[in-house]
Amino acid sequence: MVQSGGRAVIGRHRRAGDGFIACACGRRHWGRFGAAGLLVRRGGDVLLQHRAAWSHEGGTWAVPGGALDLDESALAGALREAAEEAAVPAESVQPRHAWTVDHGTWAYTTVVAEAVGPIVPRRLDGESEELRWVSVDEVTSLRLHSGFAAGWARVASLLDRHEVVVMDAANVVGSTPDGWWRDRAGAAARLLSSVETWSSEGLAQAGESSGHGSPSSPLVEPVAGRTRAWPDWVVVLEGQATGAVSQPGSSVAVVRAQGSGDDTIVDVAQRQVARGGHVTVVTADRALQARVESVGARHVGPRALPPR
Repeated sequence: MVQSGGRAVIGRHRRAGDGFIACACGRRHWGRFGAAGLLVRRGGDVLLQHRAAWSHEGGTWAVPGGALDLDESALAGALREAAEEAAVPAESVQPRHAWTVDHGTWAYTTVVAEAVGPIVPRRLDGESEELRWVSVDEVTSLRLHSGFAAGWARVASLLDRHEVVVMDAANVVGSTPDGWWRDRAGAAARLLSSVETWSSEGLAQAGESSGHGSPSSPLVEPVAGRTRAWPDWVVVLEGQATGAVSQPGSSVAVVRAQGSGDDTIVDVAQRQVARGGHVTVVTADRALQARVESVGARHVGPRALPPR
């Protein structure tokens, strides 16, 4: 379902969320349950959609997107819309950040994602005149949709931002007296399963509206206006816990320390900082906290983790 000025135009994707809503801001917005779009970055380019002439603000450039279904997350909706409108495979993108304009009665979320697999964009319905990879430096030379234009400068300034969470698994597992000492590898495997969930769902930024009942997390540094982040996760295992096996196809990196777990964590953090990462180490070990601070990483204790 797409929109044209004050009327709805039905395409081949008819959904419960299609329709206009009278917003508290005094305007009408498309999406009975809000809306979302996907901004895909590939190197120095971003994928933009030249909106069909008959659509709202037709002829302008923005990102593939549309109305959310009832109880559909912004990420799920953005990925679905990009697949339906531009043939972007969900498995070819890695979400990084989400930015939400929330009017109270209606909200629009832009999910920024990195291309990690092949993407050959093509028009799959009548909502686009063209789909094009556009250099980041040339975006403002185009006639942009007003909503996209309003947030572009803020989003563009953080396209290179790379969040990394490095976990001291031994310290995290040891913070909960659940009998982990009887099966260290099993306890580590359970932790890896939780991390996989957090990696997939992302983390609500502390101080911002999390949405869908998810608690905000101090695991990511606050960025004005950002509502969610999908950091890379690195879990460092040591000793008997190195036998833990992660899920097939896991996006979580597992490092098995050959010697000191603390030395390995510091080395991982230092290398990630050197690559430009904004690194957070999860540990309550004060000596390790001081060491990771010395290489430019921040730290939080295990209590900062979402429930598991």
